[in-house]
Amino acid sequence: MAARLSDAEIAQRLEGLAGWERTGAGGNAIRKSFSFGKFADGIRFVDRVAAAADGLDHHPDIDIRYTAITMELSTHSAGGLTAKDFELAERIERALR
Repeated sequence: MAARLSDAEIAQRLEGLAGWERTGAGGNAIRKSFSFGKFADGIRFVDRVAAAADGLDHHPDIDIRYTAITMELSTHSAGGLTAKDFELAERIERALR
């Protein structure tokens, strides 16, 4: 099982991820919302994220509201945030390109 990160480690890693915020009960998740010009553009983004998530065997909670997509990450088996969440967040950022 992946080890939970300390508050200091989480804060440090969030500094390198523009727009991501700590959220959830007890701050056990990170979240970011993305906006797209068209619904189909957002869905293509979700498809790229799905491929990246499958590659890591770590999957986000995804909320789709027309052209707004929100990603929330947490390692449920660890009860909080781990390095896996931040690795996936970085891959989500790359999926924008």
